[in-house]
Amino acid sequence: MSDTAASTTAGDETTTTGAAATSGSNKGLALAKNENALVGDRGRTSIADTVVAKIAGIATREVDGVHDVGGSAERLVGRVRDYVPGTSTSTTQGISVEVGERQAAVDIGIVAEYGVAIHQLAAAIRRNVIAAIEQMTGLEVTEVNVTVHDISFGEDDTTGTDSPRVQ
Repeated sequence: MSDTAASTTAGDETTTTGAAATSGSNKGLALAKNENALVGDRGRTSIADTVVAKIAGIATREVDGVHDVGGSAERLVGRVRDYVPGTSTSTTQGISVEVGERQAAVDIGIVAEYGVAIHQLAAAIRRNVIAAIEQMTGLEVTEVNVTVHDISFGEDDTTGTDSPRVQ
């Protein structure tokens, strides 16, 4: 094949093959798509941090092996919120984001279920969060940091027992 690149267009999607594709132009196309999606001829789209945090929280909870999201203090507040009438579970609990004009970075704290391979769980969370944010917002996700705060043992994960161990 020669040094020229061939482009094919199918609907709104453009695929580049040849030398241009191997030189990183696909990344340029993806960035151009993101830029076009957020800044257009007729205005600019701004996405709030809370929107990205909610997307990340929901995407994290969708992954099998995630028992809960957040550290111990955040989960305690979440449990109290469950008992207060008129409130609901916060989808942003345990999620911290930084959103720029074209990029976003996400920090996630979780409680993993016992027996799950933590490195595989973290990779699955990253994949799901990146896909959801990039698809829904057009922002490029630069990093997703996952912190495992604890491990849940299922039904036996209560700190208080009915009978004391020592009498």
